[in-house]
Amino acid sequence: MPGLHINDSQMRLYMRSRHTDTPVTAAAKSGFSTATAYRIESDPRLPSQKKKPRGRRRPDPLAAVWDNEIVPMLEAAPELRAIAVFDEICRRHPDISPGIRRTLERRIRTWRALNGADKQVIFRQTHEPGRLGLSDFTHMGASGVTIAGEPLKHMLYHFRLVFSGFEHAHVVLGGESFVALTEGLQNALWALGGVPDQHRSDSLSAAFRNLDRDAKQDLTRRYHALMQHYRMMPTRNNTGVAHENGSIESSHGHLKKAVEDALLLRGNKDFGDLESYRRFIDEIIGRHNARRRKQIDLERSKLRSLPKRRTTDYEEALVSVTSSGGFILKKVFYTVPSRLIGHRLRVQLYDDRLDCFLGSSHLMTLRRGRPKDNGKTGHVIDYRHIIHALRKKPMALLNLVYRDQIFPRQAYARAFDVLLEHEGAKRACRIMVELLALAHERTCEAELGQAIKYELDADRLPDPKALARRFKPDAAAVPEVNVELVALTVYDELATVVTVQHEVAA
Repeated sequence: MPGLHINDSQMRLYMRSRHTDTPVTAAAKSGFSTATAYRIESDPRLPSQKKKPRGRRRPDPLAAVWDNEIVPMLEAAPELRAIAVFDEICRRHPDISPGIRRTLERRIRTWRALNGADKQVIFRQTHEPGRLGLSDFTHMGASGVTIAGEPLKHMLYHFRLVFSGFEHAHVVLGGESFVALTEGLQNALWALGGVPDQHRSDSLSAAFRNLDRDAKQDLTRRYHALMQHYRMMPTRNNTGVAHENGSIESSHGHLKKAVEDALLLRGNKDFGDLESYRRFIDEIIGRHNARRRKQIDLERSKLRSLPKRRTTDYEEALVSVTSSGGFILKKVFYTVPSRLIGHRLRVQLYDDRLDCFLGSSHLMTLRRGRPKDNGKTGHVIDYRHIIHALRKKPMALLNLVYRDQIFPRQAYARAFDVLLEHEGAKRACRIMVELLALAHERTCEAELGQAIKYELDADRLPDPKALARRFKPDAAAVPEVNVELVALTVYDELATVVTVQHEVAA
């Protein structure tokens, strides 16, 4: 029958029309019968308000266990997951159908909304320009970046101004540490050209890990000294409360995604050296900051001026060069020229390098190494430092503790394995030492490595004499210098001229 099934919109149209029209006219405008109009006059509720609640069509599958078992579980352990409750109920009652899982999850969600504990509330903040800068570290292990074919295990130190979104990122090789924080923060501030009022970090959790009480206090003093140098107020978010550093935590994901996209557009995740990868990161950050130039310029005007100089961003240590031709620092052995054996060196320890000094004289910069994953001593070896000694004792190569690290390229290590297999230990060590000496003396490490690889690929053993002839200096390239000696009588004439000039002047 017309008018039996009307909806709320028809009802509202009818009620509006009734302000000026009769029930008959209003019903015609609304699209239902006059009889329906008179029923509405006696009961003006909306159709949706007249519907009876739908009853349960089937028995409640949780009726026997909800009040007696499930609710006590939730009250005793509010953090208990719904899937754990489901597994426990199925274990207690094997006859319960596994199909009730979604019903149970909805029921628990509703119960927690009505009876659960209060949840933590995040209070959105209003940020003023120049007030707050944030520091944090983020892992980049999933990026797949390689340096000269070797996987790069690294993190990014990430600095961000909350108001303008200015960002700075610094590649960190050794994990979270005070040295990495100091170097990255100072690089960020000097690139920015100013200092915010406050600096917030994540409590330096990794830097404090496994430190005794005195070491922790020393690290705290150094951190506060850093803050005083730049006149920043140090603040830290509570341990494990990531959202207190949310302005940078959320941007970690954006930065990682930007790096991932840039690597895909580049078409290659391998970089020739670490500096190339660092420039790649700087370009990504530079494009981000360029898009926020107006906000950054506004915030720069509110920043305090930088101090006259940077403060130290390294650790300093004194080491002794042993008869092994090197020194051990933080469970890593480093080789140095053997002429330094017996001397004490002052070492400035950065995140990625060591600067070595003898007194006040800078000697060299070494790549920083890391201990092995099993806790054993790591090695940073430069074969040039010890090749002269190995030539005198070539058999020392066979069981050398750091033998695998002495080879500068994979081709050399491969050649030694092949030589051991075909020539025996004594001759293999002698040939290998001659090849390393050739690479050092003729400064042809890369070219010689390619030549060795070519010989091995052709199933031939490298011949040191043939390779020495191949890489010997080109005689035609050496210029012939003819020196004509001046006759000694010329000096007598010069002395006479000088004497006459002095007499004239007098």
